[in-house]
Amino acid sequence: MKFVTFSAAGQRSWGVVDGAEIAAIGHMAGAPASLRKALEQPDAMKAIAAAKASAPRLPLASVELEPVLPDPDKILCVGLNYENHRKETGREEVSHPTIFTRFANSQVGHGCPMIRPKVSTHFDFEGELALVIGKPGRYISKADALGHIAGYACYNDGSIRDWQRHTIQFTPGKNFEGTGAFGPWLVTPDEVGPFDGLRLMTRLNGIAVQEALLTDMIFDIPTIIAYCSTFTRLEIGDVIVTGTPGGVGAKRNPPLWMKAGDRVEIEIDRVGLLQNMIVDEA
Repeated sequence: MKFVTFSAAGQRSWGVVDGAEIAAIGHMAGAPASLRKALEQPDAMKAIAAAKASAPRLPLASVELEPVLPDPDKILCVGLNYENHRKETGREEVSHPTIFTRFANSQVGHGCPMIRPKVSTHFDFEGELALVIGKPGRYISKADALGHIAGYACYNDGSIRDWQRHTIQFTPGKNFEGTGAFGPWLVTPDEVGPFDGLRLMTRLNGIAVQEALLTDMIFDIPTIIAYCSTFTRLEIGDVIVTGTPGGVGAKRNPPLWMKAGDRVEIEIDRVGLLQNMIVDEA
């Protein structure tokens, strides 16, 4: 299944993508108020699949897609998780994942503009795979980690590089309003299947600027989940963004920054295509 959060006629709702339509389960009487609440139900996938059959239908093209999970308890991001990106940054090899955080209000959905803030022109792209937790846990083992995933989505961890480098902490450059994109939908693991051969690509104005196999990650998904669940309890709806490959704009000569009017796309095989335009902050 493919889950979406969307707005229609000024009302936020959620549902399941079915071809060119959305089964708008959130419109049904008594339905969970959000996708996150739906995932918290006992036997969530069975309950959602049963509701899908009788849910009202909306054309997918008629709604505004929002971040897949607009209300996560936490968003954990992995930095420097592809070898070619680690090398282009000049960072040393590490024994543990590099983790930083994003705030939920820094995100937009597929098709919505990403905002270059007026205090900087150093707006960089970072195509990434995101996962959403579907089963909570603490001290999750690597062997059990994949069973805690509700699904996968595309992510653009848009970064304000000069603010990111004010200190050794990444937080300021990763949390300007409207700088991260998350979508277009959440795809269940059974539809994605094994990562072997699956490719992530970032395009800026139609030109490929990043490309890697998902299996090129330094720390794989089970390792990331096990590590994060050791220092924090992972809750249903939590988002983990798993890192970007080499080719970021900051490390090009000359640097390649996103600007108003640009179109940026993140495409991941069997996951989806996330597309956003860039606008300047008013």
